Amino acid sequence: MSGDDIIISAEAVIRLDDLTESFVRASGPGGQNVNKVATAVQLRFDAANAPGLSERVRARVIRLAGQRATKDGVVVIEADRFRTQERNRADARERLTALVARAAEPPPPPRKKTKPSKGAVERRLKEKAGRSTVKKLRGRVGDDG
Repeated sequence: MSGDDIIISAEAVIRLDDLTESFVRASGPGGQNVNKVATAVQLRFDAANAPGLSERVRARVIRLAGQRATKDGVVVIEADRFRTQERNRADARERLTALVARAAEPPPPPRKKTKPSKGAVERRLKEKAGRSTVKKLRGRVGDDG
């Protein structure tokens, strides 16, 4: 591990040599700058083969990435919000870090099943009986003539 690695947790470390950056032309407003300079960043992170991720985190990163992950488990993040390469590069790395951090969170505790209280069951059944009576009274009026 080099000193520049991004440490997220004990089971999630992004090594900088696992990242591949390529610069492409951004779309959208920006005038001539957009046509001349490749400021948008395509950050590729091979999550499937990253040694800094545990199996649990690796699987969650790929699942959370959704369409940003390829079939081979490479997460591709495109950043073109800003007009400079450096800000887009930092933005892409921040978004990748946030994704991996979300994947490294511990799973939520299991749900504890609970029973409704006796009083709640009684109130529900009483309410049901009341609704039933109201609906029965809505029927046709018979001829007692």
